[in-house]
Amino acid sequence: MSSHQTTQTMKPATAAKKLGVYLEATPAEFQEGVVSRAELNALQADPPEWLQELRRNGPHPRPVVASRLGVSIAGLARGGVSEALTTEQIDALRDEDPEWLRRERATQAEVRKEAARIKEKHAEQAAKHS
Repeated sequence: MSSHQTTQTMKPATAAKKLGVYLEATPAEFQEGVVSRAELNALQADPPEWLQELRRNGPHPRPVVASRLGVSIAGLARGGVSEALTTEQIDALRDEDPEWLRRERATQAEVRKEAARIKEKHAEQAAKHS
């Protein structure tokens, strides 16, 4: 019996998500093909110019936009942001600092604080039981 190994591939949407880029902004050949695990690793290790440009200037997918603004994806939606934004648009939003953004950042800070408190509580309980 020989072990036949098939090449693991993924849809362009999955690869774009793993690369942290907005699929619709990628080149047509990327959107229309499939991406192997080896190709994905190569893109991550030595990103071509188009990938560097997308990561630098966007448009960025919502998870990246949310991260750069310091809010959750749901917070973006509550703020009325539903489309991909460029780095310039993100910077403009930061400079503008609208009320919804301040509110969502405060909410996110509370969520992080609560998560840290729970993690600490679990660590204390684990230390007691060991």
